Amino acid sequence: MKLSDFDYPLPKEQIAQYPLRERDSSRLLVFNRKEKRIEHRVFRDLSDYLKSGDVLILNNTKVMPARIFGRKPTGGKVEILLIKELNHYTWEAMVKGIEEGAIVFDRGISAHVSRNHGVSNIKFNDDIREHMHTLGVMPLPPYIKRKADTSDAEQYQTVYAANEGAIAAPTAGLHFTEGLIDEIKSKGVHVEMLTLHVGCGTFKPVKAHDIREHKMDEEVYEISEPAVDTINNAKAEGRRIIAVGTTVTRTLEAEACKIQGQGARDKGQGKAAIKAGRGDASIFIYPGYKFKIVDVLITNFHLPKSTPLMLTSAFTGLDELKNIYDEAISLGYRFFSYGDAMLVV
Repeated sequence: MKLSDFDYPLPKEQIAQYPLRERDSSRLLVFNRKEKRIEHRVFRDLSDYLKSGDVLILNNTKVMPARIFGRKPTGGKVEILLIKELNHYTWEAMVKGIEEGAIVFDRGISAHVSRNHGVSNIKFNDDIREHMHTLGVMPLPPYIKRKADTSDAEQYQTVYAANEGAIAAPTAGLHFTEGLIDEIKSKGVHVEMLTLHVGCGTFKPVKAHDIREHKMDEEVYEISEPAVDTINNAKAEGRRIIAVGTTVTRTLEAEACKIQGQGARDKGQGKAAIKAGRGDASIFIYPGYKFKIVDVLITNFHLPKSTPLMLTSAFTGLDELKNIYDEAISLGYRFFSYGDAMLVV
């Protein structure tokens, strides 16, 4: 399966640079897989497609203000994206402006950068988590061609974000408002949370010509006992599991594959069960994958050649996704993190 199969041309003006003022006013492209039919709605219409007994799963990870700016002792600027805490004072990070050496920050914070097998590690003189909200800003993705401002601290978080640890938002969830969630619950839909801290694994570029050679980085997830009970009961009774975003999808499918054992990637759905607890999701989902848990997918429009695009194409079919994206582009949909959404039923 070639990497070029997942490329597409996108006009730059359709890459959303700001969110809409009202989260649930974004456009919603609805694709019916059985009928191969496309509808065009608004996100606040989502509940029209949900029914009593459905289970809606949200990722309640919270984005850290993980982009921090410092300087070398000589005065040169340094930009840091904190990725993963290795211990109380040391982090894995992406660093611009210095390969190795000392960095100083405001508030008396300093650090030393070293390279370890091609990865930058930063050891701080204090617990940077205690200073991150003062020194750091929201780590907006590079296709947003502006600096993060004060509004992003709120807008680049879901309204239900609770567990801090992500370096990017689970963007499908950005469209939800508290009012819309209440409306969905009032229809008899069960709403449950899990946590997957979005890290580099989600955004790691695919460089292999044959995508099957790509290896996903691990991302930590946690699923609670009540959420697992709700999901397993729904699967046993044939009720729909609706995943909000590719991060939720990968979490649920990674857990199902772990339970089913080696070779589970290509097994059919059946009545898969999952277990509560913590785990590491490194599952790579691309066309040919047999989904075990997820019946309905809510997601944004993804970057060309990206792993979230490949996951979505596994859910819709690659040819169908190309047609969907062609139509969305022709109708002026807004793409990527702050863009519009699609619902695949």
